[in-house]
Amino acid sequence: MDQDMQDFAAEVRGFLDAHATKAPDRIAFTWGEGDDSMAYFSSLPPAEEREEVDRARAWQRVRHEHGLGWITGPPEYGGRGLTPVHDLLYDAIEAEYTVPDTGVLSVIGLGMIGPTILAHARPPIKERWLPAMYRGDAIACQLFSEPGAGSDLASVATKAVRAGGDWVLDGQKVWTSVAQHSSIGLALTRTDPDAPKHQGITAFLVPMDAPGVEVRPLRQMTGGADFNEVFLTGVRVPDDHRLGEVDGGWTVALTTLMNERATVGSEGAGPVAAALSPDRLSALMRATWTWDDRALRGRLAELLVDAMATQHLNNRALRRLRAGATPGPEMSVSKLMYGQNLTRAAHFVADVLGPRAIADTGQWGTYAWTELLLATPALRILGGTEEIMKNILAERVLGLPKEVRA
Repeated sequence: MDQDMQDFAAEVRGFLDAHATKAPDRIAFTWGEGDDSMAYFSSLPPAEEREEVDRARAWQRVRHEHGLGWITGPPEYGGRGLTPVHDLLYDAIEAEYTVPDTGVLSVIGLGMIGPTILAHARPPIKERWLPAMYRGDAIACQLFSEPGAGSDLASVATKAVRAGGDWVLDGQKVWTSVAQHSSIGLALTRTDPDAPKHQGITAFLVPMDAPGVEVRPLRQMTGGADFNEVFLTGVRVPDDHRLGEVDGGWTVALTTLMNERATVGSEGAGPVAAALSPDRLSALMRATWTWDDRALRGRLAELLVDAMATQHLNNRALRRLRAGATPGPEMSVSKLMYGQNLTRAAHFVADVLGPRAIADTGQWGTYAWTELLLATPALRILGGTEEIMKNILAERVLGLPKEVRA
């Protein structure tokens, strides 16, 4: 580590020592000890969820006040102007401390929408929203998916029509995470219904408190309501909130999607790490008297090998990012494997547990897997469906002919 990185690491440790507490040393997994929750999505009551959001905002504000809220961002918008390596080093050091989870801010807003605003918005809009987002004052959501568009994002039907210096938006978006907490949403709209579908799309930043915006929670079978449907009825958006050119929104969308797949595909904490933990899975088999089943052990070995391969792919992508590359098709492959590995893990555990996967016997570490099992259909859809990821793999990695398009 060169002197610059050593100095930065010392600064980060000084900041965290002053504002957080050291996390306890990692204890080897022991069956029957600790929290056995395997929930991928939150199922907190609204009041508790709001408290978590407030804690996330407060911690992001503290980071920002000490120059660590947007480490790679341009200084003119409140960033530090450092490299992705500095950002990764900060994350590695912060992982040693107990701090609030800022995922409600960072996964979509700071990880996907922020880079898109930086790349495509006009300077006054960047000045208004980027500092607010990276300071924790504003949360952003992604208004892309629609009920009738399926996995073909270019088929969006939400309309945007010019009205003087504004645009009027009408349509419905669905599966929108954190919309209930958001100040702005990045929306894809149809502005030229007669153009080829990829060429008639325009992107806008929509103030979520504007008249005509209605957010309705969608109850999941896991019990929570992480997603929402958003109705846009006569919503007026100033033209300066347009990102990119009129009918040039597909370029804007690709910026967001590449960052989305990089974010989703590289997740590795919480239930993800637990679901693919050799210690936890082998302990589960021993606790359920299935360790002697050679077929199950073979499936476990295949699952763990694929998880290791996915991690190596993520590490390779991170090395490219450190060298200054932008997220590429390998992140779509990583996202594909991420969803498939978790789905296979959940189905493997269901076969190990048998009836205990659907009936709570009170035994530690068994019925708790049900929440992950119920979440797996979403994992194969969010961030781009498996079918779309396979098309990207085939066309952009393997060089196969492109799918015939209407």
